[in-house]
This record gives sequence, C-alpha cells and structure tokens, in this order.
Amino acid sequence: MTGRRRGRPPRKHDTKVRRSGLAAHDLLAEALAGVLQRPARSALTALGTVLGVGAFIAVLGLTGTAASQIDGRFSRLTATEVTVQDTGGSDSAHVPLSFTPDADQRIAALNGVTAGGVFWKVRLRTDQNVSTSLVSADGSATRPQVMAASPGALQATGPHMAQGKTFDDFHDREHQQVAVIGAATANRLGITDVQSQPAIFIGTTPFTVIGILKDVDRRPDLLMSVLIPRSTAEQIWGPPGDDRATMLISTRLGAATQIADEAALALRPDHPEYFKALPPPDPKTLRSGVGGDLSSLFLLLAAVCLVIGAVGIANTTLVAVMERTGEIGLRRALGARGRHITLQFLSESTALGLIGGLIGTSIGTAVVVAVSAARQWTPVLDPITQAAAPVLGLATGLLAGLYPAWRASRIPPAEALRR
Repeated sequence: MTGRRRGRPPRKHDTKVRRSGLAAHDLLAEALAGVLQRPARSALTALGTVLGVGAFIAVLGLTGTAASQIDGRFSRLTATEVTVQDTGGSDSAHVPLSFTPDADQRIAALNGVTAGGVFWKVRLRTDQNVSTSLVSADGSATRPQVMAASPGALQATGPHMAQGKTFDDFHDREHQQVAVIGAATANRLGITDVQSQPAIFIGTTPFTVIGILKDVDRRPDLLMSVLIPRSTAEQIWGPPGDDRATMLISTRLGAATQIADEAALALRPDHPEYFKALPPPDPKTLRSGVGGDLSSLFLLLAAVCLVIGAVGIANTTLVAVMERTGEIGLRRALGARGRHITLQFLSESTALGLIGGLIGTSIGTAVVVAVSAARQWTPVLDPITQAAAPVLGLATGLLAGLYPAWRASRIPPAEALRR
C-alpha cells in the first residue's frame, strides 16, 4: 500500500502553478507611472508627436479655410468675368475686327453687365523703324507691350489708380493720343507725376500720359503694358490682324453664364458666329485643385514631423529599457512573463503618443482659429479629422514602441538581476 502511494504519480493539484497575470487597469497605472516618473523626458519625447499632429491639424484646417476663401474670392472676381474672343468667322468671311465701334454700349445694355470692352495687342506697320519703343528718362529705349483698349475694357479690369485717371468715351471718340501706364513702367520711364502731362513715344508718335495704374482686379498682365484708346490705335496702326481682339466683361454675381450665352448675339446679331464666349470655370474644380496642391505639400511636412516624433519615442523608450534592466529582472523574478514586459513598455510609448496627439490637436486647432481671426476668415475644421488626430498620435507611439518593448522582453531574468 505504502509502495503504491510512493510510486503513484503526483496529483495535478499538487504541481499546478498559478500563472501570473496583468490586468488592464494595472497596465494603465504602470504606463502613467512610467510617464510621470520622468516628466521632463516625457515632455521632450512627446514633442515630436505634438509637432507632427499639430502640423497635421493646422495644415488640413488652414488648407480648408484657404480653399474656402479662394472659393469666395473666385465668386467675387473670376465668377463675375466673361471673355469673348473674336474668331473672325470662317476663312471665306474672315474679318480683321469683328467688334463694332459701339461694342461697349451693346454689351453694357445686357442685364447683369457692370462693364465691358475690347482690347488687343497693337500691331505696328512694317514701314516704321522702331516697334513699341518708348523714350525713357536716360534716353535709352524700353519695350513694354502696347495694348489698344476701349474705355469699357479698362473699367472691366477694376482699375486702382496711383495718379490721374483712365481715358473715357471722349478720348476714344475723338481719337485722342493719350495713354495709361502701370506703376512699374512709369518708374522705368522716370514718370512720377501726371500733372505736368508727360509725353511718351510709341515709335515716333507722342502720347500724353493721363493716368498711372497702381493695381487691377482682373488681367494683371495689363499693368506691364501701355494702354491707348482703341480708336486711336485703329487710326494709326489699323485693326489687330493676327492678334485677335478680345472683350473683357465684368458681371454681377450669378449673371456670368447668362451673359456668356447672350454676348455673341448682342454684339453682332447678323454674325454671332464671329465670337466665342468663355464663361468662368467651375469653382469646385479650382478649389479642389488648389486645396489638393496645398495639402500635398504641407502634409508631407506633417509626415516628416510624425516620423521625427516616432524616432524620438523609440529612442527614449529604448534608453528606458537599458536604464531599467534591473527593474525588468526583478519583475521577471517575481513572475512577470515576457509578454507582460512587452505590454508594459508598449503601453508607455502608446501613452506618450496619445498625450502628444491630444496636445498637438489642441495646438493645431488653436493655430487655425488664431490665423483665421487675424485674417478675418471663417475657420473650417473637419470633425472627423479632429477625432482622428489623437488616434494618429496613439498609433505613432504604438509603432515606435514595438522594437524597444520586444527588446525588453528578450532580456534574460538572471542577466537582468546581475546588472
């Protein structure tokens, strides 16, 4: 009987060892303790994630806000602009200038038009020795582009005058030799005041400068040109020829498409096929294109910040593993398993990433609001982006802590205790 008892294999409950465990609340407490024990280091470690997530929020917020402002400005300017090109009809009926002398009045009669007029690049005659040559203050010649324009065309550009005024219907009707130039051209010519009625020369023909443009709302290329009345240009140099004339029309908001449909018939009821009206492009396409370009550029910078943050977290966590080797050995001796060590360090890096993500989201949001307030814009923030940003920081910390946590779990307990 006794021998049987001695030879009997031990019962299961005699050799069963209770496995160690790590509850979720204990893991959270360990993670917070690891972060708070070294606040300065934790703050510097989380700084990269703060910058990355903050840049992510600020970039998307400012891009959306800027796109909204671009859309609004588009509606105020480009969406109220119609361009009518002179095609001249078919080859058999090709005419050098399809716009009639009263084209400004014809287009202004349409409901919704605020201003409209014709302009083209002046074509000099071949018998002239000098082409678009202006005599400058030092006697040298400069060659800005000379443009013929009707009074309505100048008004349609939305001119802002530095000095003087634009030419009007009287100058155009009487074929006056007057000119309006941009501020840059005036500086090159040494013209600082129009009160003395300075003269410039196009070829050998003198023109009196009556106005200097500071800026225009539309067609900024005209700021680098010399603008003269349409009738004067026709009288001296003839119709435009190969450089076809164009009409610029400014409209009230919402009327551009209608004006584009009616312009050709209003200008030439006998030959509407001489013209091709171009309505403004789709603002959604413009906004998405601009927003896409801005997002692609700045999101790359945000991604770089996040990578830097991840490297910082990984480096700090790895250093913490080396510094806490004795702690790891003690935990292993008390029953902690390798996966418990992994979870401990992984939770610490994840907590750093989450804290950095929350702070970065707050900072990014504050930046968007502050910039919008300073520029008197309406801030545009996507709630989905706001909610996803802290998760992005958490994911950054999680990925950054994978290797250091694995490294910690691989340290042999005996070696850790010896250290």
